[in-house]
Amino acid sequence: MLIKSLKNCEYFQVADETVLCELLHPKNENIEMGCSVAHAIIEPGRASLPHKLKSSVEIYYILEGEGVMHINTESSDVKPGDAIYIPPRSSQWIENTAQINLKFLCVVTPPWEGEDEELCD
Repeated sequence: MLIKSLKNCEYFQVADETVLCELLHPKNENIEMGCSVAHAIIEPGRASLPHKLKSSVEIYYILEGEGVMHINTESSDVKPGDAIYIPPRSSQWIENTAQINLKFLCVVTPPWEGEDEELCD
């Protein structure tokens, strides 16, 4: 049985300026799994930089806070309980519009790899 806790997760800032921890990743845990799961935090008044995953599907699941999700030319308000599907090769970024941290899960399939992500112009 594998159980991971956010309390023991190491957070770091990624290229799009989101702070996250890899909660479950098959390479880190030496497990077979078709996706990776990260916990992300964006502080009030901040936003991730526009970026895209070249070959992976990403799903954001909003846990706390509120924001605006931008995918290509579309934008929509997001709140706790919302799941957002982000197709491969889509320019995406999310901004925190609340006075508290925006916290969400990032599920990526196939599992996230650094070389699959690139910042948009």
